[in-house]
Amino acid sequence: MVNSRIAVTGSTGLIGTALVRSLRVDGHEVVRLVRRPARAGDEVEWDPKRGYVDGAGLVGCDAVVHLAGAGVGDHRWTEAYKQEIRDSRVLGTEAIAQAVASLDVPPKVLLSGSAIGYYGDTGDRAVDESAPHGEGFLPSVCVEWEAAAAPAEEAGVRTVFARTGLVVGREGGAWGRLFPLFRAGLGGRLGDGHQYWSFIALHDHIAALRHILDTPALSGPVNLTGPDPVTNGEVTAAMGRVLRRPTLFAVPAPALRITLGDFAEDVLGSQRVLPRRLLESGFSFAFPGIDASIRAALR
Repeated sequence: MVNSRIAVTGSTGLIGTALVRSLRVDGHEVVRLVRRPARAGDEVEWDPKRGYVDGAGLVGCDAVVHLAGAGVGDHRWTEAYKQEIRDSRVLGTEAIAQAVASLDVPPKVLLSGSAIGYYGDTGDRAVDESAPHGEGFLPSVCVEWEAAAAPAEEAGVRTVFARTGLVVGREGGAWGRLFPLFRAGLGGRLGDGHQYWSFIALHDHIAALRHILDTPALSGPVNLTGPDPVTNGEVTAAMGRVLRRPTLFAVPAPALRITLGDFAEDVLGSQRVLPRRLLESGFSFAFPGIDASIRAALR
């Protein structure tokens, strides 16, 4: 997409910040959806809980990238916070999809966030986009989340669901919390360490989002994970190697359940997810391995 106008929700998060920076460096015009009255020329007001989007701000957009949603690891999973996780995704996506569908000239593509939580616990079994959804809270949220984009799809807008894995980044997200622990020599495996973690370097994640925007043949679910998932034990060893710190501490499963509540089952769960559609569409990973992804995050 050359000299495009692109709207982005979630622009202050780890992925959104990096994506906006990448797009602007390449000369694209970016408008950021904010949950308050717009105060700058590049801002558009929206309120996902009320289902409100200032549609005038989306006029002329070639693409909308919808990344907003409450962080799954930001708080203990109480029933109230689980509702916040669900509503922030489903209601926000409904608002964006309806706003996109209402435009006289809609954008060419809606790239909407999703997660590999869609697949549930896959154990040692490798899955790609053809796999069915799993069982449990996160799979049910992901199913509703993606279904909420139906108005855009029905309006003929190419709609893509970026099913994101664990993003290896230093500035935020789950991995951002790991770096200080491992630097202090307090890092270690979680549970027995046998569970698969489907990771992706932040650099590759942004490149994959850009690739999706530029690839008209891609629609529907696309897994944004690296090509070689590794176990939590292997992640622990890699963090120790790269940071040159011991990894003697292990967090037993019962302690995680006490600390994290229901979220512990997802931390201890195993997801071996492969990016089949990305690879088939010609995408090339700059940092396919876990050591390289960790080093890239530190640069």
